[in-house]
Amino acid sequence: MVESPVFTPVKIGPVTLRNRVIRSAAFENMAYGNSPSQDLYDYHVAVARGGVGMTTLAYASVNRSGLSFDGQLWMRKEIVPGLRRITDAVHAEGAKCSIQLGHCGNMTHRATCGCMPVGASSGFNLYSPTFVRGLRKDELDSLVEDFGHAVDLAREAGFDCVEIHAGHGYLISQFLSPYTNHRRDEYGGSLENRMRLMRRVIKCVLEHAGNDIGVIVKMNMYDGFRRGMKREECLEVAKELERLGVHAIVLSAGFVSKAPMAVMHGAMPIKTLAYYMDWKKFWWLKALLFFFGRIMIPTVPYKEAYFLEDAKVFRKAVGLPLIYVGGLTSLSKMEEVLSEGFQGLQVARALVHDTDFVNKLRSGEQKCSGCAHSNYCIGRMYTLEMKCNRCVENLPARLRREVEKAEKRWGSEGNMKNNS
Repeated sequence: MVESPVFTPVKIGPVTLRNRVIRSAAFENMAYGNSPSQDLYDYHVAVARGGVGMTTLAYASVNRSGLSFDGQLWMRKEIVPGLRRITDAVHAEGAKCSIQLGHCGNMTHRATCGCMPVGASSGFNLYSPTFVRGLRKDELDSLVEDFGHAVDLAREAGFDCVEIHAGHGYLISQFLSPYTNHRRDEYGGSLENRMRLMRRVIKCVLEHAGNDIGVIVKMNMYDGFRRGMKREECLEVAKELERLGVHAIVLSAGFVSKAPMAVMHGAMPIKTLAYYMDWKKFWWLKALLFFFGRIMIPTVPYKEAYFLEDAKVFRKAVGLPLIYVGGLTSLSKMEEVLSEGFQGLQVARALVHDTDFVNKLRSGEQKCSGCAHSNYCIGRMYTLEMKCNRCVENLPARLRREVEKAEKRWGSEGNMKNNS
């Protein structure tokens, strides 16, 4: 067995993980009908069996209005037994289990969320496309309570941690960012005001989490475009989260409706994205992607650990545990990140490619993931369950060509060298 700090235990609040690797909350699109499925169970149990310290169920909405997708979890009493089945099985494999809780805000459609989409401010969202209504102050009380109730359900379902999504342009992020928050009340304007909803949510979550559930927050280090949040304001958000008493922060970046590849880096597989979309529902978007896809979703160059230099600035500014996420594929880079003072490591695409990735690193069978960064799994996940292209039979020729071109550009040869 390989000796490495990656495989040493770590504490997140009241929870001790057997090692530092956490399956990040990358959206699986496996909660068909907004409920746990056998696919969701099989995937997370396989990841736990594959050696992670903790696996995270992604993007669970705290209420109906926060749903973006039909394949997304919606926290409600009737799904608790299905969630408990997953956490029990994950625990049986020796791993801990977390669930990401959030609200999509304006990134949805009435057909999915059951109402006019809501956000920090009123306007029009090209993502759906749809008109959006700004939340009234009296509605924010029940929204905050929904986060607390979701934590109660998470405890009942056996989760060890909750991860509150305050980044990537979803609802809390929409309140934080001046790009989406144009309010003139005490929730808009200054950063102090824009943090008000986040502060209320986190206080409520911590109260409901008590002494037995770890509380993690995913936040942006920057939004990734001119009118969005910059690093200086995001540093203040991190300091406020530390003051509030959260147990750890996941440092990410990007805005999925404005700068999606700032989150994931590399190129969006435009042909894959369009291919899996329902033509009847999204004919207009397919047409836009065909003509303007690279303009709408520009490429952001990929390199391993692409957020590390920005994350090191946050490491110097706050003292609470920080979890690094963003392009980790090799044991050597994971060790480098830990040597910079980070406590945890979140991984997604390497675990989509191979759920046994961590065990193979620990046994010495591999030094680096075989994932070659085509982002096929990302292009697919907006319509179907997230899956690596290597697990798909009879991939259409045009998609195969797109995958091969991306893999050639982003370094499959380098990965193979690291494994040799």
